[in-house]
Amino acid sequence: MDERCRAVAALIFAAEGPLSLDRLCQFFDCSRSDLRPDIAQLQELYPINHNGFYLAEVAGGYQFRTDPDLALWLSKLNRERPFRFSQAALETLAMIAYRQPVTRGEIEYLRGVDSGGVLKTLLDKGFLRILGKKDVPGRPLMYGTSRHFLEFFGLKDLSALPTLKEFSALEPALEPVLDSESGPAATEEFALSQSLSNEAESTTE
Repeated sequence: MDERCRAVAALIFAAEGPLSLDRLCQFFDCSRSDLRPDIAQLQELYPINHNGFYLAEVAGGYQFRTDPDLALWLSKLNRERPFRFSQAALETLAMIAYRQPVTRGEIEYLRGVDSGGVLKTLLDKGFLRILGKKDVPGRPLMYGTSRHFLEFFGLKDLSALPTLKEFSALEPALEPVLDSESGPAATEEFALSQSLSNEAESTTE
């Protein structure tokens, strides 16, 4: 491994959050195509389920992350109580992830319950961001997921959200019963809420 590749690894390791390829290029005053071979080499050297940690492409950047299979051991190191999602929070987060931008009124219509408290919690924890105001009477706020949402759940971008087909392959026993107004999107939201729940079980803030 040459010096630049080692320097890329060191920068990613030392950064507080995921480092984008563009940001890395600024350090070395080079193009994205120049650095891609270094990233590829590091991904080959640090794959998942091999070293205890791996190089992940997450939230639009790169970050070294611990192997999810080792969550039990890591929990012994971190004695702080991890953040736990309520089912209401997971459902709301999944709904926003698939339908964003979405207003509080639209969320409450779909969920059938008041969601103000859940939205405030998700905003306070940094999982949501306000995307502006909808151009309708009352100008309600529109919500979307944040970069922290992608980072926390290890998603490269929103296109990495699980589809119903992908989720069914992982959890074939789960067959949600949907009402006539739910449709495929609601099924995917249920799938995501379950997937996020599984991920959150092994993640601490």
